[in-house]
Amino acid sequence: MEFSVFCIESIAEKLGIKGDEVYKILTQKSQLLNGYIIPYYDVLHTQSKDYVINDIMECLRAEGVL
Repeated sequence: MEFSVFCIESIAEKLGIKGDEVYKILTQKSQLLNGYIIPYYDVLHTQSKDYVINDIMECLRAEGVL
Protein backbone atom coordinates (compact mmCIF):
# COMPACT_ATOMS: atom_id res chain seq x y z
CA MET A 1 0.00 0.00 0.00
CA GLU A 2 2.77 2.46 0.88
CA PHE A 3 4.45 1.92 -2.47
CA SER A 4 1.20 2.65 -4.32
CA VAL A 5 0.77 5.90 -2.40
CA PHE A 6 4.41 6.76 -3.08
CA CYS A 7 3.86 6.25 -6.82
CA ILE A 8 0.63 8.23 -6.89
CA GLU A 9 2.04 11.19 -4.95
CA SER A 10 5.31 11.19 -6.92
CA ILE A 11 3.48 11.25 -10.24
CA ALA A 12 1.16 13.97 -8.95
CA GLU A 13 4.16 16.06 -7.95
CA LYS A 14 5.82 15.56 -11.33
CA LEU A 15 2.65 16.45 -13.25
CA GLY A 16 1.63 19.28 -10.91
CA ILE A 17 -1.78 17.78 -10.21
CA LYS A 18 -3.53 16.35 -7.15
CA GLY A 19 -3.04 12.79 -5.97
CA ASP A 20 -6.71 11.93 -6.37
CA GLU A 21 -6.49 12.86 -10.05
CA VAL A 22 -3.53 10.53 -10.51
CA TYR A 23 -5.40 7.78 -8.68
CA LYS A 24 -8.28 8.15 -11.15
CA ILE A 25 -5.84 8.02 -14.06
CA LEU A 26 -4.25 4.83 -12.72
CA THR A 27 -7.54 3.10 -11.93
CA GLN A 28 -10.27 4.48 -14.20
CA LYS A 29 -8.49 5.65 -17.35
CA SER A 30 -5.99 2.79 -17.21
CA GLN A 31 -5.47 -0.33 -15.15
CA LEU A 32 -1.87 0.40 -14.20
CA LEU A 33 -2.36 0.42 -10.45
CA ASN A 34 -3.91 -3.05 -10.21
CA GLY A 35 -2.39 -4.43 -13.40
CA TYR A 36 1.20 -3.25 -13.08
CA ILE A 37 2.22 -1.29 -9.99
CA ILE A 38 0.82 -3.67 -7.37
CA PRO A 39 1.63 -6.99 -9.11
CA TYR A 40 5.18 -5.91 -9.96
CA TYR A 41 5.95 -4.24 -6.64
CA ASP A 42 8.71 -6.76 -5.91
CA VAL A 43 10.67 -5.59 -8.96
CA LEU A 44 9.64 -1.93 -9.07
CA HIS A 45 10.49 -1.10 -5.47
CA THR A 46 14.13 -2.02 -6.08
CA GLN A 47 14.49 0.73 -8.69
CA SER A 48 15.12 4.44 -8.19
CA LYS A 49 12.27 6.90 -7.75
CA ASP A 50 13.02 8.51 -11.12
CA TYR A 51 13.06 5.15 -12.88
CA VAL A 52 9.73 4.05 -11.39
CA ILE A 53 7.95 7.33 -12.08
CA ASN A 54 9.31 7.63 -15.62
CA ASP A 55 8.38 3.99 -16.31
CA ILE A 56 4.80 4.47 -15.13
CA MET A 57 4.46 7.72 -17.08
CA GLU A 58 5.80 5.99 -20.19
CA CYS A 59 3.13 3.30 -19.76
CA LEU A 60 0.46 6.00 -19.41
CA ARG A 61 1.68 7.69 -22.59
CA ALA A 62 1.71 4.34 -24.44
CA GLU A 63 -1.92 3.83 -23.44
CA GLY A 64 -2.78 7.35 -24.60
CA VAL A 65 -3.76 8.48 -21.12
CA LEU A 66 -1.18 11.28 -20.89
